[in-house]
Amino acid sequence: MIVPLPELAEETRAKVDRIIDAYEGGSEVLVPILQDVNASLNWLPPEVLMRISEKKRIPLEHILRIATFYKAFSLTPRGKYVITVCLGTACHVKGAARIVDRLERELGIGVGETTPDMKYSLETVRCVGCCGLSPVVTVAEELYGNLTPTAAAAVLNRYAA
Repeated sequence: MIVPLPELAEETRAKVDRIIDAYEGGSEVLVPILQDVNASLNWLPPEVLMRISEKKRIPLEHILRIATFYKAFSLTPRGKYVITVCLGTACHVKGAARIVDRLERELGIGVGETTPDMKYSLETVRCVGCCGLSPVVTVAEELYGNLTPTAAAAVLNRYAA
């Protein structure tokens, strides 16, 4: 049995249509469209992917291949602030796992989860590329380096308001 997708809310549909219409072309403009939609909505809802497919005449399968290939895109709702802990070698050696444990306790969620109020999502990556600052955490794409578990928890206070 096929379950139909819910309709997009009018405000969301208008926002997505503005993004799609800002790009001329077909599949060659798919990545920038997905980037803009992901930045605007903080994830890529299935209904939005269908809308992009319809308006740009790009097969949904192709859109899904792109959306699932890049870690920057999320197919599940994410919090307003995405917290990313680097688990690369330098960060691992300097205690990144302890930072993850502390953030999980502070937020009450595990890696890959979002707080019930949709404020924070906690993720890990293999390497941020800032090994000289290890261990590294990013919050809303802002980088924080040379952290301890306590300092990482204190970073959350900057986003508490």
